Amino acid sequence: MSENNFTLPPAPSDLCFTAEDFMALDFDVDNFLHEHRKNASLETMRDDLGVYLKILRSAMIELINKDYADFVNLSKDLIGLDKVINHLQAPLGQLREEVMQICQTLDTATEDMENGLKEHQRIRDLKQSMHSLGRVYKSASKLKLILESHVIKLDILERAATEFNQLRFHMTRCKDYMSEDLKKNCENLEIQLLDSLDSQLLLCIKSNHNCTDNLICCLRIYVTLDKIDKAEHLVRKKIVGVLIEDIIVEKNINNELLGLQELYQKLLKLLDVELKKLLEVTFHSNITTARNFNFLVNSFWSEVEEKIELRLKQIFAPGNPDLFYKRYTESLEFINKLQEKCKNNDNLAQLKCHPLFIQFIKKWNLPVYFQIRFQEIAGSVEQVLCHHVSQGSIKINVTNLDPTDTDTFSLYGSETTWDCLMKTWSEGIFISQLLHQFWKLNLQILSRYRTWISDALKQSWIKEPRPVAMNSNIINPEPPNRLEFLVCLYTDLEKISKKLPTLLDVVVRKLSISETKIITLLKESLDDMKTNLLSDLPKITEEIVQELLANSSPELKKVSDIPRSYRRTNREPTEPCAYIKNALGVLVEFHSTYQNIVPGAVIHWLQLTLSLLSEQYYSSVKNVLESVQKTEESLRRLKIHRDKSSKIPTTETQGVTDDDKIRIQLEKDVLYFADTVNTFNIDRYIIKDLEKLTEVVDAAVKSRNESKS
Repeated sequence: MSENNFTLPPAPSDLCFTAEDFMALDFDVDNFLHEHRKNASLETMRDDLGVYLKILRSAMIELINKDYADFVNLSKDLIGLDKVINHLQAPLGQLREEVMQICQTLDTATEDMENGLKEHQRIRDLKQSMHSLGRVYKSASKLKLILESHVIKLDILERAATEFNQLRFHMTRCKDYMSEDLKKNCENLEIQLLDSLDSQLLLCIKSNHNCTDNLICCLRIYVTLDKIDKAEHLVRKKIVGVLIEDIIVEKNINNELLGLQELYQKLLKLLDVELKKLLEVTFHSNITTARNFNFLVNSFWSEVEEKIELRLKQIFAPGNPDLFYKRYTESLEFINKLQEKCKNNDNLAQLKCHPLFIQFIKKWNLPVYFQIRFQEIAGSVEQVLCHHVSQGSIKINVTNLDPTDTDTFSLYGSETTWDCLMKTWSEGIFISQLLHQFWKLNLQILSRYRTWISDALKQSWIKEPRPVAMNSNIINPEPPNRLEFLVCLYTDLEKISKKLPTLLDVVVRKLSISETKIITLLKESLDDMKTNLLSDLPKITEEIVQELLANSSPELKKVSDIPRSYRRTNREPTEPCAYIKNALGVLVEFHSTYQNIVPGAVIHWLQLTLSLLSEQYYSSVKNVLESVQKTEESLRRLKIHRDKSSKIPTTETQGVTDDDKIRIQLEKDVLYFADTVNTFNIDRYIIKDLEKLTEVVDAAVKSRNESKS
């Protein structure tokens, strides 16, 4: 039995296993022994299994005894069942044959009925065709009489159109029974009707009188005949084609004062004069039942575009970018005005989706135009930025600029970069359809400018020969050095970074866009570029500091010459040494030159430079003091030894010694260094090692004075 209606009898609690252990789907003998081996020995497990086996046998016997009566009764009920089945086979077989005969009879009757219905339908269709054929003869005769009138008026044409629709309807129902002569006669009647209608339409369009009602009637007849395309084609070839024949010719764009623009103006004038009545009728009158007429698109635009493409192919040539831009913008203006004349969204959608409209837009090879502009603008940038930096890279020394002037750049590279950025969006170059390409070009120009800055910081400075003055009384100014170039580069980079938001303003105004998503994307990319540009300022600062150090640091090394200046001499320290004046003179001159131009940056540069100088100066001064101390100790020991040998009592040296002079001189030099820092309006406590420097010389002088006293 299944486990759904039978469960194992529970095992006694004193056994080493439970009944559920045997009911697991993944029951395994080895796992069973391994798990229960921990709880009992194999002998105990064997005995427990024997006990549980007896319980299972007892349960099986009880189950058999419980269902035994049902088993016996089931076997009794099956006795004689085969005979009963045999008695039923004969009547069931007879019943099956009778049912099959009835089904066959029904199938035959159904087939006869279907054949009868088909024949009835054929006869009815034939009668209908014969009736329609009679109507065709009648309508054809009636239509022929109408069309043979000497004067065919619009009301007669409207009747003829109604009769022709009936003729056409009945022709579809009896076309298999019509003779070739009848078919040809009907075709001729259709041609004759449409010719008459075309004549009336052309007459209404060309008429100078106010015949709006007649024009509406003509168009209604076209709708009735479902010949709207025929009417549009007629207007295209007979009206528009004739009107523009002498307008769209090559000589007009060469001879006219405004060229292509004047040609477009003449075309638009046709819509306002020659086709005004037709367009007003189709735009403002409810004359259609299936779809509206669209003479503006299917008649005027189709013919104009076809003539332009055939006769004015040269306007699409991008070889001359200036001329291409002029003609493209004039064409866009023409298209925009054409779109304005579409009085509803359906007509506008038809114009934009028209194959010739799409083809006309694709004719303008914007990628080639952009490539020419790219080479022109990027080439101008590259022509300047490819040169090695030198004195010729400086256009105007930054000291000659007005501090409030935020537009003038000092370097040719910076000026050219910004000019090319603005040129991208200037009138005569930028095309709104190329927004993403021109914006990418701007980012590429700024990236190239960053590369130029990086290269400029690595390149060695090329000194050009100083020009010789023709007049001996005239002194030529000293040519710019690398330090001046770096300051110019720093100020230019700051100016470009500050002017970048104005670039975005120019773009937004140029496009007149209000899409927040587009503006956000442009701003994010520009902000990233601005961040990258500003990240180059610390690199320039580092180079400026290194340049200042290169001019100042060698002088500070001369502090080691002080001991030689005072040993065995009668010199007295009265003022700071020349080396400290020369070392700081470079910084003083730098401060006075640029403090009004870039005050904040100058203080920062001097602070960094002085911090490095003070560190170097402290190390040098400390070494000199230690050397003086060692020399002094050696001389003192030598003197004591000499006095002992000569048995002369040792006495202290009175007065200022050479070593004292050295210490005093160092003190004066250090104080001069500290005072100079104060003149720069820099907090001396910010300067690294400056406090230690003053303390070490003060301590040296003070300790010497105390030892003498």
